[in-house]
Amino acid sequence: MTVLRALAFNLYFLLLTIVMGIVAFPIRLFAPRLALGYAKLWTGLTLRGLRHICGIAVEVSGREHLPHGPCLLACQHQSMFDTLVWMNLVPLPTYVMKRELERIPLVGPMLRLSGMIPVDRDGKARALRTLLAATDDAARKGRQIIIFPEGTRTPPGAPISLQPGIAALSAHTGLPVIPVATDAGLHWGRNALVKRPGTIHIAIGRPLPPGLRRARLLPAIGGAWRSLCADNGLPMPAADAPSTTIQSSN
Repeated sequence: MTVLRALAFNLYFLLLTIVMGIVAFPIRLFAPRLALGYAKLWTGLTLRGLRHICGIAVEVSGREHLPHGPCLLACQHQSMFDTLVWMNLVPLPTYVMKRELERIPLVGPMLRLSGMIPVDRDGKARALRTLLAATDDAARKGRQIIIFPEGTRTPPGAPISLQPGIAALSAHTGLPVIPVATDAGLHWGRNALVKRPGTIHIAIGRPLPPGLRRARLLPAIGGAWRSLCADNGLPMPAADAPSTTIQSSN
């Protein structure tokens, strides 16, 4: 039954994306300012379908730690779910995402219009300069910037391996860094087909102390994730792995 419900949801998601992608053409041409609201509608309908078809609910704790203005949300990344849910949890979301997502038919062109920040993961110094400039623009507009410091989807309970891009963004912008833990991978893992019913938990932590440099910020994010997991009954990450390079959503 779980597999059949997952197949039904995947069909629903595909048809919804095709239909809304086609309807988005007038927005792209004549009303780009509506792109973010339209993207919120798409993700909202997607998550509603996930709840009704697959029996997956969402529970969020720690909303009081979210500021009214711009911030950096340092989120655990276990699932495609993570790349959808923040569209409807904060008023002005901006995802740091891999540039390849812009090539997805129908959806890709709307990503930049709605204010997402594409990153060329092979661009190194040039990619970092572009990322910093785009982040400055997002901060000026009061947007909440969602970044996945692990750089790729990581199974629940896996070691924490953080890439230093979040430290560069924090040092450059001075925005508060807010750690976020989840157990999304227990219900919607790397395998896009299998979706297990239950409740996905999202735990939002207190902002980290301002002005932390890379050597202190990355351990602080990892430590905050561990505390959030322990306090909220989420899968506890294993021992930390070494840090590497710049990150984006996957």
